[in-house]
Amino acid sequence: MIRLLFYVCAVTCCLLTAPAAEEPSSVAFHVAPQGCDENSGTAEKPFATLARAQSAVREAKQRGALGPVTVFIHGGVYRLTRPLVFEPQDSGTAAAPVTYQAAPGERAVLDGGETITGWKKAADGPLWTADLPDVKKGAWHFRQFYVNGQSRPRARIPNQGFLRVANPFLDGNAKIPIFTPSKAFGFASGELKPDWTDLQDVEVTVYHFWRDPHLSVQSVDPVSNIVTFAQTSSIRFTDDTTTNGARYVVENVFEGLDEPGEWYLNRKTGVLYYWPKPGEDMARVEVAAPRSATLLQVRGEPEKQRWVGHLVFSRLDFQHAGFELPAGETGGVQGAVNVPGAVTLTGAQSCRFDRCELRNLGTYAVEIGSGCRNNVFTGNALHHLAAGAFRVGGGDESTPPFMRTSCNEISDNLIHHYGEVFASAVGILLTHTDGNAVTHNHIHHGYYSGISAGWVWGYRQSVSRDNRIEFNHVHDIGQSMLSDMAGIYTLGVSPGTTIRNNIIHDVEANHYCGCGIYLDEGSSHLLVENNWVYDTMSAPLNIHYAKEVTVRNNVFALGRQEQLARGWHEPHTTMYFEGNIVFGKEKKLFLGNWKDVTYPFHINPNIKTGPVQMTSTFDCDWNLYYCPTLKRGEVQFAGGTWEAWQKRGKDVHSQYADPLFMNIEQGDFRLKPESPAWALGFREIDMSTVGPRTLIGP
Repeated sequence: MIRLLFYVCAVTCCLLTAPAAEEPSSVAFHVAPQGCDENSGTAEKPFATLARAQSAVREAKQRGALGPVTVFIHGGVYRLTRPLVFEPQDSGTAAAPVTYQAAPGERAVLDGGETITGWKKAADGPLWTADLPDVKKGAWHFRQFYVNGQSRPRARIPNQGFLRVANPFLDGNAKIPIFTPSKAFGFASGELKPDWTDLQDVEVTVYHFWRDPHLSVQSVDPVSNIVTFAQTSSIRFTDDTTTNGARYVVENVFEGLDEPGEWYLNRKTGVLYYWPKPGEDMARVEVAAPRSATLLQVRGEPEKQRWVGHLVFSRLDFQHAGFELPAGETGGVQGAVNVPGAVTLTGAQSCRFDRCELRNLGTYAVEIGSGCRNNVFTGNALHHLAAGAFRVGGGDESTPPFMRTSCNEISDNLIHHYGEVFASAVGILLTHTDGNAVTHNHIHHGYYSGISAGWVWGYRQSVSRDNRIEFNHVHDIGQSMLSDMAGIYTLGVSPGTTIRNNIIHDVEANHYCGCGIYLDEGSSHLLVENNWVYDTMSAPLNIHYAKEVTVRNNVFALGRQEQLARGWHEPHTTMYFEGNIVFGKEKKLFLGNWKDVTYPFHINPNIKTGPVQMTSTFDCDWNLYYCPTLKRGEVQFAGGTWEAWQKRGKDVHSQYADPLFMNIEQGDFRLKPESPAWALGFREIDMSTVGPRTLIGP
């Protein structure tokens, strides 16, 4: 017993007197344009390249560095002739992340472009030229061109507006299905010419439906006025669902180089032509074109379950990435989903991009691919993009779970001027992915949808679920370019997905479906609540066909054609529409198919009870409707009167009255205290935190 007591006392004494374990020390490296890769990487002796800093981080980890590692990137431009690639050995940990960030107060630019110099004034006329030997050798080609950081258009016909397909039905059959492969169309005499310079390098872009195929000219017949393309469009050349010819433009045609600001690249001779804008001195301006398609890759191996984790990229500026469509592809697919990202992630987990700027890119800005989880993108500015800002998607229902992409956060970002080349691109595109938070973003001035979620058409199995699309401000999209789009667009079965507290307005399509919220092609089991949706060309809420969607406590207002639209009726409940305010200035509040149909429904599917007969394909009640210029009896409810509508069991407790908005002219849809909506159970919608809550960009 004495020995035991002595042992306990000794151990206790050692524990009390032993020094506390030291906290892991942090490690820092520095990179600067004036540095040298033979240096030690300190602030006084920085490295010159990010690749060397990356090697230093790996070496430090191999030596046993256990604390956080930070690479400070000092102000300047870092040319990337190939992408920076981060692999599993570059990972940090939750307690000790690896961070690459701009030095405090400095601007670090990761640039995939090349400065073009050696400009010469043409012998006559306003053009200047530069010789590019790599273009002549076939080692370089580009479709983006920047002068002093501003994009310049390729030589095109016409300079403004569009040409119009004269004959989309070369066989004379105007009843061909929309999805008819098409490789040629008839044009108005003189609009296209066979003697144009380097005809096979001329590109025709057609804008119709929800697509914008980019087609290389194969031949032009000036007798029959038929142009034939090297690729095949999967959809006929009509102006949406009409039989009229689609709109198109002709680009990269030397004969169209006819006004200041335009440029033309001759791939055969390697000569670049530019017509300077007034005031541009070609001896002083900075001219750049992209060389690299990808700037940064976080590249794990999800198929081997090898991940890259806990990397942070902060306050960095990414610019100048280019992209060429592979041979045979047109780019005319929904969402421009075949366009890659300038920053790509595969098998990335718990990585972060914070307050970066991604601009002047010929691609999507960010592509979040297979096996990516728990990554965060917050406070970034993404703008002037050939495609969209974020494309997120991994494995589908047929792939192993470790290939799927989930639980990423895209929040507090500023996204604008996207789809500048690939007009069908989406601001934030979620395809096969679940559990993501798309919140507090400001999205504007794109040519197609602001946010899109889901990538399965109809009621088939989908991994898209539990995505939160909340507190976003989406406006000034569509811009009359394409159709069948919306501020927020969904596809397929998506249980647990929420569309909540978003402000959507100023949506303008070419012909049809310029909507606020568009539940398309089997959208199912979503919740749509607390949104303000107004000033749209088509319905603020449009449902093509859907199942058991809950729509409650929203404001749908000022759709120019209608306020609510539905495409199909099916033998199930499309939606539960409750406690909403519907405000329009048109006679028709409801447009489309609002029919009911009798169908069997199993309330208690046993032998004794069996199915019961249901007749309602949508439920709606406790809503408030109003049109300020019309009495209730003058308004059409799905083609009928209010009384007929209620006899069908619709809106039995609803009212027709002025909701008394605070200031509808200024887009303020808060309700006055005396609003009749309160008596119907309408709940106040707090929009005070919609849009970014943090500082944006570097």
